[in-house]
Amino acid sequence: MISYWKCKDGFGEINQWKSGCWIKVTKPTADDLALLKERFAVPNFTHDAEDIEERPRVDHEDNWTLVFVRVPNKSIDEDGETMFSTAPIAILIRDDVFITVNYYDNKVLDDFIRWSNQRRINNCKGYDLLLSLMLSTSVWYLKYLKQMNGMMSAAEERLERKMDNDELMRTMGMGKYLIYFMTSIKGNATVLARLKMRLRTLPHDQDLLEDVEIETQQALDTASIYSDILKRQQEAYSSVIGNNLNRIMKTLTVVTILLMIPTVIAGYYGMNVPNGMEEWGLGFPWALGISIVLMALVYFFIRHSKFFK
Repeated sequence: MISYWKCKDGFGEINQWKSGCWIKVTKPTADDLALLKERFAVPNFTHDAEDIEERPRVDHEDNWTLVFVRVPNKSIDEDGETMFSTAPIAILIRDDVFITVNYYDNKVLDDFIRWSNQRRINNCKGYDLLLSLMLSTSVWYLKYLKQMNGMMSAAEERLERKMDNDELMRTMGMGKYLIYFMTSIKGNATVLARLKMRLRTLPHDQDLLEDVEIETQQALDTASIYSDILKRQQEAYSSVIGNNLNRIMKTLTVVTILLMIPTVIAGYYGMNVPNGMEEWGLGFPWALGISIVLMALVYFFIRHSKFFK
């Protein structure tokens, strides 16, 4: 679907293209792509923009500047679990033509339009619009990172009460999402660095560029901090699980040793050879008493032995 947006006291949708407007392309069909190529001579970028794994980068082709950035996304799976991911957005700029192509669902573009209308922004086009979209992308990374932090804290509280495999798997999933975010934000930061060099000779809002740099770096630092925290939590959980396993193994070892004593005594006196106790009326109580005394002595030794502490 192709829509046209003009910036005047925010972004408002218009019926047809006008110079300097924003051409917003969402989940384009073959007809949409053909229209873009016919009317604006857009280069062939379809496969790159549709590739979910497309990395952030800047290209130049036929006077077009092609910018790929990765934006965050949140979804709910069929089990009701929250999932985070990133997806590419293609941004094409040439003279007074500005096009964004998005094949995947995200809240960045629509939220940016609502925010611009609330702030009643004027004259946002060209590279300033590109920087504004990158700023909105970094803000959404920070929003989702805060939500991840809340989910990590909730999982930590539940794990403190009870070690549960499902909660451990959730924490592992959070680690995967953080890696996705860090990789995408680093790629966006690289794109921003290349654009900064190009913008030296082009008109742009310097304050806006600095805001994008600050927010992008903050998002990267936040993701890195949360990733380190999660890694330390997982190491702590592994230590706790290991300690619990050692405690169980020590208990089972003590029980095995204690049960081995009456087994040995019963085996010795139960052999089919003369031992002087086969016709003695107190033979069984005597064997039982010896077993109990030896078990008590061994238990006392184990309890005060440093080896089992």
